[in-house]
Amino acid sequence: MINPTDITALILAGGRGSRMGGVDKGLQNFMGLPLALHTLTRLQMGGGVRQIMINANRNLAAYESFGVPVWPDVLADDAGPLAGFLTGLERCETPYLLTVPCDTPLLPLDLAQRLAAALEAEDADIAMAAAPEAGKDGHRQVRTQPVFCLLRTGLLESLLRFTQDGGRKIGAWAALHPTAVVAFDAPGDDPQAFFNANTLAELQQLESRAT
Repeated sequence: MINPTDITALILAGGRGSRMGGVDKGLQNFMGLPLALHTLTRLQMGGGVRQIMINANRNLAAYESFGVPVWPDVLADDAGPLAGFLTGLERCETPYLLTVPCDTPLLPLDLAQRLAAALEAEDADIAMAAAPEAGKDGHRQVRTQPVFCLLRTGLLESLLRFTQDGGRKIGAWAALHPTAVVAFDAPGDDPQAFFNANTLAELQQLESRAT
């Protein structure tokens, strides 16, 4: 069994928030608190990790006020979430890194435990969450959620090469390694757990559902 003391969690808050009008998404209000603080609290409540870090590229003092280490991207250009992955792997002092976005305040409390169990059971390098989503035809399908990953920290060199070669897609990089996909679609799983707020309207919609 992978011990929680072997896992560090990284909250990805380094995006530009372009679909929210350029605001810092992680600091937007949800139920009276910043989105990223909700994510941090969920991770702490779950108890599946040893420590938590935040990847942010602006308003660093605001994120530091949450009481955890804050690290900006190590890549100069806008490399998207993989830049956060790379930053986390470089700073991680445990054998495993759990990545989560800052805009899913209802993420599963048992996220780390279920990803860890699958990674070990399948002897994989990466465990990636999957969850039900409504398709264009209205039918719900279980789809991968690439920003929710548990990574072996030994993948640092692989990710460094991938990004240096111009790679920017999480799925394309994950395809290079044994990956366990973990479906969060059991009867007791919250269907809203992986709903991410990309716009202010979606954030308000999520808040109305949560109240």
